[in-house]
Amino acid sequence: MDQPDTAPPQLSLAIVGAGPAGLSLALQAARALPEARITVFDARPADLDISKDARTLALSLGTVQELGRIGVWEAIAHSGQQAPIREVHVSQQQPTVLWPGAGQPEVSITAREHGVAQLGAVVSYGTLVAPLQAAWLAAVTQGEHRLAMRFGTPVRGFKRVDQGLGQRIEVDADIAEAFDLVVVAEGGVFADQPKLQWPEGLSRDYEQTAWVGQVRLDGNAQDGVAYERFTPSGPAALLPLPPGPVRTGGETGRRAALVWCVQREDDPVAGLDEAQRLTVLGSIFPDRVGRILEVSALKAFPLGLNAHTRLVSDEAVVRIGNAAQTLHPVAGQGFNLAMRDVHELLEALKAQVWVAGDDAGTREMKVRRALRRFERRRQPDRLALMGTTDFLARSFTWPAPILATLRGLGLGAVQQLPPVKRLLARSFMFGWR
Repeated sequence: MDQPDTAPPQLSLAIVGAGPAGLSLALQAARALPEARITVFDARPADLDISKDARTLALSLGTVQELGRIGVWEAIAHSGQQAPIREVHVSQQQPTVLWPGAGQPEVSITAREHGVAQLGAVVSYGTLVAPLQAAWLAAVTQGEHRLAMRFGTPVRGFKRVDQGLGQRIEVDADIAEAFDLVVVAEGGVFADQPKLQWPEGLSRDYEQTAWVGQVRLDGNAQDGVAYERFTPSGPAALLPLPPGPVRTGGETGRRAALVWCVQREDDPVAGLDEAQRLTVLGSIFPDRVGRILEVSALKAFPLGLNAHTRLVSDEAVVRIGNAAQTLHPVAGQGFNLAMRDVHELLEALKAQVWVAGDDAGTREMKVRRALRRFERRRQPDRLALMGTTDFLARSFTWPAPILATLRGLGLGAVQQLPPVKRLLARSFMFGWR
């Protein structure tokens, strides 16, 4: 009679958080590490319809390509629930008094000039997570001997435990389970996160509020354009959305997601009614946006920076995405940073030779080696993006009027210098790597 196979797995991996980053990692790890044991934990109940979550995500081209490799992007692209970004237009509301050109300085980056079909895309959180979750649950059904999904299971903490010749990380959930590697992919938003103290990390409250919602544009608005507009109160952005109503039962038309950042102590939005908000929005964005016909109800979110100094702790717990750093939305790159974390973590894990006969000490050594490589390769990209968004966010709180002129001159210089513009476009599509 055959004896059951009791050999330990080549690698055991816990992923905390079944959001887009966590599920993307789980799906890719299941393919790239075919003998690994992978468990995903999430506090949300299994019967929650995640597809209804309307939060907006801006995806870079690199992220779209990564989702294509996972096998979910084609379904999203044909669902009618995503909008391609074919141009990014950046400008400033305040005039740049020293600008020598005929018009005001601006930067326009188009997909055509860079030889790609699109620079990225805009989707709702639910549109992205629902197919990722369905794909993961299908994978779990097929590989239930090594893949698991733990809905309704909040993770309360981790601790290192001795196991034979090596140590592993015990996950404190419904039951205590030990893993070779734990990836925290559940970060939340700035307002819900504890402040980080040096040397653990950096916290900075920008004392700004992001008002988030949707607007309906007239039929003359250009399709597929993402607008970033620097105003005296802070940056405002419009991201293309698929046609539809901005309110339940409202008129269907061309839509854009709105992110309107303002100073908390001098908030020009909070006290306005709908008609007044519509009037102010019409004065903020450039004429090429077209008329803004309707604005939805807006939700307010405090803005700040939370960034861990290191991505790896206890030598076997790694943070990715918002669990590692929560950024100001001025660049719209938070989730794309998480997807680059996923890509690099998998590359580091695949570079190791995992053998089923490895003892706990050998697996511990390989995990540490992989995570050293991961952190070394990810820090330049994340630090560059963190530094850029932090500088831009804080610059709106500095009283010196010359800063608006300097920002305007900088925009004009980028547009006039093709190598700099190409570098900026590449960073938008693929990050600083």
